[in-house]
Amino acid sequence: MTPRETSRRTLLQGAAGIAATSVLHACVTSKEIATEKKSMTQDSTKYPISLAQWSLHRTIRNGELDPLDFAKTTRENWDIGGVEYVNSFFKDKADDQSYLAELKSRASDHGVESLLIMVDGEGAMGAPDDAALQETVANHRKWLEAARTLGCHSIRVNAQSEGTPDEQRDRCVRGFHMLLPHAEELELDVIIENHGGLSSNGAWLTSLVVAVDHPRLGTLPDFGNFILDWDTREEYDRYKGVTELIPYARALSAKSHDFDESGEETGTDFSRMLAIARSANYEGWVGIEYEGETLSEHDGITRTRDLLINNGCHTT
Repeated sequence: MTPRETSRRTLLQGAAGIAATSVLHACVTSKEIATEKKSMTQDSTKYPISLAQWSLHRTIRNGELDPLDFAKTTRENWDIGGVEYVNSFFKDKADDQSYLAELKSRASDHGVESLLIMVDGEGAMGAPDDAALQETVANHRKWLEAARTLGCHSIRVNAQSEGTPDEQRDRCVRGFHMLLPHAEELELDVIIENHGGLSSNGAWLTSLVVAVDHPRLGTLPDFGNFILDWDTREEYDRYKGVTELIPYARALSAKSHDFDESGEETGTDFSRMLAIARSANYEGWVGIEYEGETLSEHDGITRTRDLLINNGCHTT
């Protein structure tokens, strides 16, 4: 989902520190691009396609789709067999076992796998205040429990903090060290998405994962969320960022907005992104996350699905 929908002020903390690492924005060479795309033909990996619930956020918010029917709609409209939930659509249901059981049952009835829950609005994993950090960890633990009930493999979290880049990394390390023992107990992964601010700096986010050094921590690279600063529109090179994050990926988000007449996404070269994933031996689902406004959500999801299929992915 768009970084603007999360705690925007917190996400942008430390953006000034990124200027010192502007060297990380260097574009890859044409030779590197050719190598990435060559792997498309060398590796026949066919990724299964999933659907992120955020792709239908307008449909859900205007009351046209009950979140309980998300899996049913995913199967009947697009024949997609995996779903990624967003906690904001059932924010008060994390502890509601009856609701979670119904959500799980409806997915199962339509042969749809529940893959992960994207968790927003539950506090900063790098909160500098001890009490705030304790609350954040407790809030995320309940979503780990919900994910286990649904049969998911992960929850997606945000790496939010404040201070210098080094301070933010150290504070986030502390928060993840507090959360991950519970994830390990439940045999679930915690995955971080590039989601604005410092988290959209691929080198910084990679350094965080390395510093935490836990087998249950990974990443969810998003094709398009590489906006470092929404005010200046400063961006991190998306292909460089995905290349840095993909070795730790447990899921992959195919962000889309608009399409040209040939069906290609206008902001991201999907074939290049998937070649990067194949080159890194990524194994997992590729999730559609349509965020455009030109097409209807239904048509945008359809275009994204078809583009992924054209690039060697498949529905299940």
